[in-house]
Amino acid sequence: MEKIRIGQLGIGHNHGEGKMLAFRKHPELFEVVGFAEEDAAWLERRGNLPCYAGLPRLSVPELLRRCDAVAVESAVPELTQWAQICVDAGKHIHLDKPGSGTLEEFGRMLNTAKTKRLVVQMGYMYRYNPAILRLMEQIKAGELGEIYSIHAEMSTYHSAEYRRWLSAFQGGIQYILGSHLVDLIVYLLGEPKKVTSFLKHTQFENVDVADNNLSVLEYEKALARIFVSSVEVNGWGRRQFVVSGSKGTVSILPMENPIQMTYSSIEFADKPYEDIKRSIPIADIPKDCRYDDMVRDFYAYVMGTKENPFSYAHDYSVQKVLLEMVSCDAKP
Repeated sequence: MEKIRIGQLGIGHNHGEGKMLAFRKHPELFEVVGFAEEDAAWLERRGNLPCYAGLPRLSVPELLRRCDAVAVESAVPELTQWAQICVDAGKHIHLDKPGSGTLEEFGRMLNTAKTKRLVVQMGYMYRYNPAILRLMEQIKAGELGEIYSIHAEMSTYHSAEYRRWLSAFQGGIQYILGSHLVDLIVYLLGEPKKVTSFLKHTQFENVDVADNNLSVLEYEKALARIFVSSVEVNGWGRRQFVVSGSKGTVSILPMENPIQMTYSSIEFADKPYEDIKRSIPIADIPKDCRYDDMVRDFYAYVMGTKENPFSYAHDYSVQKVLLEMVSCDAKP
């Protein structure tokens, strides 16, 4: 089986360790040539992680010379600029999320990749959530009918240190975690006609950051609501994606570890004051296997055996909507 030579550019992204472990877990698909990191602070903090054991640290030019594809895992503010360097060099990229820089810069990177017929796979892991995939099948089969409502939450109880890190981003936690939900909603409904956000700074523990946020995406008939908090106790247990349509409602709550998924059909609509739903058994994915299907798909995209269902235009729309969502927050 032909292998793809891949390297990791940057180790500053919070998902970088997990991605490297996933690529190294599949030696039949990938030859990991090494990693590049120019920031001494990140090298001190993460350079000795077990996922990088035995791998050479290379300069960026050397990394690009040695590989066919690059996993861009730099600190978030640098993601798009490094991605541009990679696609300029003719490399396929796995680009972690969310995109950075201006919308123009992000669009330029995507256009370069499209012109050169290079793969760009964004690191939105819920694209591979088994309950989300089952939901997509139900929607495609018409089981939900016309979608008129999506309610999505992705909260966590973060430490003060993490929230201080978030304060570097306009929109705080809505920018970092809300991006996952925007990705799914735009895939299902397209770009909204209007976006309204309520980005609140709780000031808990004297940290000034948008950590309690609600965004409403308006469509011709549908509404999508995205709530993301960085100060919600048991936020993990309430992460949810609920889609309601003219023929039924699917609820995914929690979204992972453990997944709980239900479907309520219109056939029981004559009992509006009863909780009638059917559990849908879904095999969960262990946290340390979260990215396995993602990297296998990346291999298939690069080899041309599978088409990426998330187009360049989709990724651009996600970034456009995300930046609009956080634009009302005071710039850090």
